[in-house]
Amino acid sequence: MKTIDLRSDTVTLPTGEMKEAMVSAPLGDDVYGEDPTTNAFQEEMAALFGMEAGLFVPTGVLGNQLALKAWTQPGDEVIVERESHIFNYETAAPALMSALQLNTVPTRRGVYALDDLAAAIRPSKYYYPRTSLVCIENTHNRYGGTLYGIERIRELQRFCAERKLRLHLDGARIWNAHVASGTKLRAYGEAVDSISICFSKGLGAPMGSMLLGPRDFIARAHKFRKIFGGGMRQTGIMAAAAQHAVRHHLPLMEKDHERARVLAEALQHCDGFFVDESRVQTNMVLLDFSTSALSPQNAMQMLADSGIRIGMGMGRALRAVTHLDLSDDDLQQAVDVFHRLFPAS
Repeated sequence: MKTIDLRSDTVTLPTGEMKEAMVSAPLGDDVYGEDPTTNAFQEEMAALFGMEAGLFVPTGVLGNQLALKAWTQPGDEVIVERESHIFNYETAAPALMSALQLNTVPTRRGVYALDDLAAAIRPSKYYYPRTSLVCIENTHNRYGGTLYGIERIRELQRFCAERKLRLHLDGARIWNAHVASGTKLRAYGEAVDSISICFSKGLGAPMGSMLLGPRDFIARAHKFRKIFGGGMRQTGIMAAAAQHAVRHHLPLMEKDHERARVLAEALQHCDGFFVDESRVQTNMVLLDFSTSALSPQNAMQMLADSGIRIGMGMGRALRAVTHLDLSDDDLQQAVDVFHRLFPAS
């Protein structure tokens, strides 16, 4: 029996066509700014999001951390959502790399209430850290791929501008937000000061992210990329994979969302966990074991023993993620396993 991997949309493998694009990409030394494929791709992504410049980086974490570094001064405070990737999964990098303090604000599914955000901004007294940056995440990983609507982002943009705060978007899965909401990518770029975008989540590239923003901001980030050890040489090999993913795999993403909806509906009557279909907005399905006698860890092992790999979600939840390498037959096999292991009572 085939093993079905629902842990993440990062488990995909490069297609044959992607490998061909990588092999045929014109190359140069990117530390010297001479990799033509990377240079062209940075310009292409900046234009796609309506921003001035882009900087190719190996990981989404580095993209986020460069944004925090370039927008702030040591000793500043950055407001992040309590369940955000920056706070939970980036290994205290803001403190280690930029001497920053994070102030976490709880939200409903990743979307700030402006009153809560206003309360988190520090008064301008010398004994407080200076609040300088607000970060959002779209789609939101720990809430199960939920959306931050463009009108709410624009509202937040006005809020930040009035208080002279910068606004950074962790857009690791902005592609999913774009496809699910119909919002143009340029609209996101116009609503924030900087964006980090990822090519290995959902799009199927083997690695690579990009930081986008104003030209002077990207120049600062470029310097810090070198300081942090992120200077690379013939990056066009990876940039070509990412470019192929954007051009050829982005149109396929709606199928991932459709399969997630199918999976959520199929699991509605399983015994032992609960699926909130209102959270299934993109390519993630959360299986909530909060009222179950069965632990999510034990359920994960039961599924693994039956050929289904699945990941932990927030709290007592498991997370299933649909992706480019998952077929309709794979999905049906997974559903059959769930129905056998967790039959309706």
